[in-house]
Amino acid sequence: MSRRRRATLVALVLLVAGCAPSRSGSLGPAPTAAAPNGPAPTSVGPSATSAPPPTAAPAPTTPRTGTTGVSRSATVTLELWYVRDGRLVPTRRTRPATVATSRLALAELAAGPTRREADAGLVTLLPDGAEVSRIVAGVASVRLAAVADPVTARLRQAQVVYTLTQFPTVREVDFGTAAPTGRVDHADLLPPVVVSGPVIGERVTSPVTVTGSADVFEATVNVRVLDAAGRQLATAFTTATCGTGCRGAYRATVRYRLPTEQTGTIEVYEVSADDGSRTNVVAVPVTLAATR
Repeated sequence: MSRRRRATLVALVLLVAGCAPSRSGSLGPAPTAAAPNGPAPTSVGPSATSAPPPTAAPAPTTPRTGTTGVSRSATVTLELWYVRDGRLVPTRRTRPATVATSRLALAELAAGPTRREADAGLVTLLPDGAEVSRIVAGVASVRLAAVADPVTARLRQAQVVYTLTQFPTVREVDFGTAAPTGRVDHADLLPPVVVSGPVIGERVTSPVTVTGSADVFEATVNVRVLDAAGRQLATAFTTATCGTGCRGAYRATVRYRLPTEQTGTIEVYEVSADDGSRTNVVAVPVTLAATR
């Protein structure tokens, strides 16, 4: 074949190939790398911008309780120490809360007993105007007007000491005339039997719990409940944590039966080792709730 015929044949082949229909087509979207745990998702339908996934609701939080979240009590209960027959006797008052609790306590102490407390023989020897000027390192400073009678002066100071040392910030009281004093310095002014609860005028229910301290023979403390006519409704006894020459705490529970509410008396006493009689009796007038 001549060179001219060969060139003509090649040109004819190229012309036929150029007129043939195309065999190419769309290969679809570019492949996506497979997810770690399975195949890649395929796109279905027309391309569109996917909506963002719904936002999960925030998890509920637990309220935090701090110093600003703790509710303060609207009232404060004070222990006040009055005098009866030359000895110290405790009672209580509930008053609106205040930051100056020591000042409030002395003001209530100077104000004196209630009518029912006065009827039971309680008095106060503290004059008006007694205040705590400062409390430093557990010592409260209080200035009292001078009094000629040393017995009255000491009882007055003992009232202040026992009343202020109920607070954890006070251990002793400085009256400016001698070294600071605490409860131990006035313990001889306590009666053999002290009743801290119930207090005079309190309404009690059965069973009634009686608490206090005592220095009695063999540490045995006796309790009885009397109705409005003085009839004995119930009795009980317990032992103090110390006795016969030392003071100990006691706690007794007494059950009584009473059809109607009425005034009554809680008596706490020591039984004489000589003749079995009641001695060192402390009578606490109360209101006895009816029982079912």
